[in-house]
Amino acid sequence: MDRSMINNHTPIPEQHIWLAEQFEARRSHLRAMAYRMLGSLSEADDAVQEAWLHLSRSDTNSVENIAGWLTTIVARVCLDMLRTRKSRREEPLTSYVPEEIAPLAAARDPEGEALLVDSVGIALLVLLDTLNPSERLAFVLHDIFAMPFTEIAPIVGRSPAAARQLASRARRRVRGAELAGDIDLARQRAIVKAFLAASRSGDFDALLELLDPEVVLQSDRAAIDMGVASELHGAVAVAGTFSGRARAARPALIHGAPGVAWAPGGKPRVVFNFTMIGGKIVRIDAIADHERLAHVDVVILND
Repeated sequence: MDRSMINNHTPIPEQHIWLAEQFEARRSHLRAMAYRMLGSLSEADDAVQEAWLHLSRSDTNSVENIAGWLTTIVARVCLDMLRTRKSRREEPLTSYVPEEIAPLAAARDPEGEALLVDSVGIALLVLLDTLNPSERLAFVLHDIFAMPFTEIAPIVGRSPAAARQLASRARRRVRGAELAGDIDLARQRAIVKAFLAASRSGDFDALLELLDPEVVLQSDRAAIDMGVASELHGAVAVAGTFSGRARAARPALIHGAPGVAWAPGGKPRVVFNFTMIGGKIVRIDAIADHERLAHVDVVILND
């Protein structure tokens, strides 16, 4: 079918088709950038789609650098999302693909998503959550994507010198959190053991004591299909979903770090990877996708 015709052969302007093609060529890069700034694939998709809406509604005739323009728009959208995150804990909206661009959009790639998540590293995302929105933006754009401070400055509403200070302060805080977050393996195992015991017995208060107030639970699609919550924020919500459950789960080593696995017959079906900082659980990732599990080193331990 002619790409310039949709919906009863309504013609689409050539300029719009060109913009859609330019956008699609940069979608992966924009999504990777948004994910590092937001730490959520669904929210990253929302930010990228918002950028498309900006692009499709704007007069771009005077825009000389579409790639830079899109990067700036995505960064600003992410900054707004970060600034409102504490007051907005509901589930992200399902990603919407505009009708004009849908025929050009590639299908969602679970393997690609897994690679994106793994390439960033859960620990880094947790540490980035300790930064304020402007610090996080400056750090990600400069230290990870090598954007000059002259371009970062107008996004965060600061001078280039102030933007440099934001990134420098963020860098120090991330490194400081890395050092402060180092707790020994025995302590990590004790925390996971206590979490498992509290979960099995339904001890809600004990779970709250083990969880960071801003803890995040994130699940892949296979885990969601098995009944695990897709994404939860906050100790109360996470404690509530685990309280009285996990009776068949076992302590395990996930890539050498203490975690939990449901492994009927000794074969892991779901693993829960824990990230801890300062003696508190700050993130739990539920992994059930069989292709991802095939690359996860899991050792089931005795209770």
